[in-house]
Amino acid sequence: MDKDNLELEHEHDDECGCGHDHDGDMDIITLNLDDGTEVECAIIGTFEVEDKEYMALLAIEDEEVLLFTYSEDEEGFELSPIEDDEEFDTASEAYYELFADEFEDEDFEEEDEE
Repeated sequence: MDKDNLELEHEHDDECGCGHDHDGDMDIITLNLDDGTEVECAIIGTFEVEDKEYMALLAIEDEEVLLFTYSEDEEGFELSPIEDDEEFDTASEAYYELFADEFEDEDFEEEDEE
C-alpha cells in the first residue's frame, strides 16, 4: 500500500461535533487502497511507542487488526503504513500489551453468554 494513495473517509453520526465517541461505538473509517479496493475499519485506538504514534484498526470484513503510523493536525489525521519490520514488531508488541485486557474481557463475556 503506497502511503501517498491512502485516503480516509470518516463516517459521522447525525449529531457529530467530532470529538469522536459516537455513543460508545467505534468510529468507522474507509481505507482506499492503491488497487481501488475499499476496506471499512473500526478504530480500535491510538498509542505511542518511542515518541511515535500509531493507530490500530479492525478490518470489519475479516476482523484483521491493522497497524499504521498516525499523525494529526488541525485539518485531520493521516495514516501511513509501517514499512520497517523491526518497527512493526515493536508497534505490535505495544498494541498487544495495551489492548490485550480489552479483548480478553470480550472473550470472557462471549464465553459467559454461551
